[in-house]
Amino acid sequence: MHCYCSICRKTQGGGGFAINIGAVYESLEFKGEEHISSFSPMYTNHETGVYEASPGKRYFCNLCGSALWVWDPRWPELVHPYASAIDTPLPIPPERHHIFLDNKPDWVHVSVTDVDKQHDGYPNHGSLAQWHEQHGL
Repeated sequence: MHCYCSICRKTQGGGGFAINIGAVYESLEFKGEEHISSFSPMYTNHETGVYEASPGKRYFCNLCGSALWVWDPRWPELVHPYASAIDTPLPIPPERHHIFLDNKPDWVHVSVTDVDKQHDGYPNHGSLAQWHEQHGL
């Protein structure tokens, strides 16, 4: 997913979005735990419109500031690493979902292909497991 929410966009420092992927939390492997910190950012809840602390935690390297992954206690079995932090090869996805486009600033260009999906908020396309099953992954 290419996420254009204000938090991902600001913590990634890239082209106006972060590329995050979904994984089973138990599969997360990393080195240098002593250099990892986390924070729970403030955001405007899309459902309520209330500015509040996110229950999700964003993990980053406290030496270089690189964003690493997002973990949310509402879905403790999942983890959402930033693709830019993965050191092993990643497959090319069959489609991309561009999410939180209602947060995208005007200067950001959304580059989509014929198979990509676009969403103003978070997509309602079922679970990550269902998406993988639908695509034979």
